[in-house]
Amino acid sequence: MPRLDDSGEALLQAGQDAKARTKRAWDSFSDFAIRDNVLEVAVGLIIAASFTTVVSSFVSDIILPPISLLPFLNKNLGEKFAVLRQGPQHANGHRYNTLKQALDDGAVVMAYGSFLDKTLNLLGVGLVLYFIANVYAWVSKDSIIHHTVKCKYCRKSISDKAQRCVNCTSWQDGREN
Repeated sequence: MPRLDDSGEALLQAGQDAKARTKRAWDSFSDFAIRDNVLEVAVGLIIAASFTTVVSSFVSDIILPPISLLPFLNKNLGEKFAVLRQGPQHANGHRYNTLKQALDDGAVVMAYGSFLDKTLNLLGVGLVLYFIANVYAWVSKDSIIHHTVKCKYCRKSISDKAQRCVNCTSWQDGREN
């Protein structure tokens, strides 16, 4: 059999390396994808997306309208905005009544009402999830929320039940003093 020159051997070695890397990547992916809990994670993500939609609707459709009735908020909270730079139509005496009108005209706006709406959605989702976690812990006697304390020595957060700090390995009951 004829002998390969140096470039041919380098090419052969590169091909073998690529094959080995591809096999490692495939094995790693299959270990991840074929685990038992992948379906559970997928179902959990789908339920979480639906749950987020429901809570967002609750905040936007139920909570925010009464807040918009406050005297200093004379319209929907999501429509509150400040014009930072007017668009070309504003010079003709055109006034922006809605955020969409301002954006369509090319105005630069600060949509603080939309930001407040999304912030309240985040708080709503967080509070409802906290409530569900507490109900789950009460029903199942298995806590999802783990309480933490600061280590006396390194000031990192550790479990309140820890005897030693996982970061600096100091004893939490004062044995080292």
